Amino acid sequence: TANGKRRQAAGLDFQTYVQRRYFQAIIHEANRRLEVMTDRKFYLKCRDISDLKLQGEVGLDLDIYSCVTDSVRDVRTLSGGESFMAALAMALGMADIVQRTAGKVRLDAMFIDEGFGSLSDNARNEAVNILKEMAGKQRQIGIISHVSELKDEIENQLIVKKDDRGSHISWR
Repeated sequence: TANGKRRQAAGLDFQTYVQRRYFQAIIHEANRRLEVMTDRKFYLKCRDISDLKLQGEVGLDLDIYSCVTDSVRDVRTLSGGESFMAALAMALGMADIVQRTAGKVRLDAMFIDEGFGSLSDNARNEAVNILKEMAGKQRQIGIISHVSELKDEIENQLIVKKDDRGSHISWR
């Protein structure tokens, strides 16, 4: 059982079992953010053990539940914007779990690189609002982006401009 070789069961060894428990906790936290970002249209879901079909090293597969169609499908079927929101929600969920389970570890800074260009205006606003709420007064969240609409949303900006003499930075 511990090495995942039990007959009539998916090959879920002890290591994967423990990882799956953390994965489910991360998904739970991620869904708190994804619920807001998608206006309760999607929820992340760890694939059920019964759906693993004796596949060997499995157990950390991610599905998406659509409230609109009342169906579950593989997370790889999400559009670019939906995929970005799911990935952002998972990153934030993981940060929550790491802080909660790692004693005195605090994550005071986070950088998010791109992805905002694939979002609709409404989804981008929701994502930015969640990041602002997360940051509060104690955290720094950096967004690396070329999306001009974000300039209106973000108060403190480190602007990098390149010219023929090199790159220059300024605060705005």
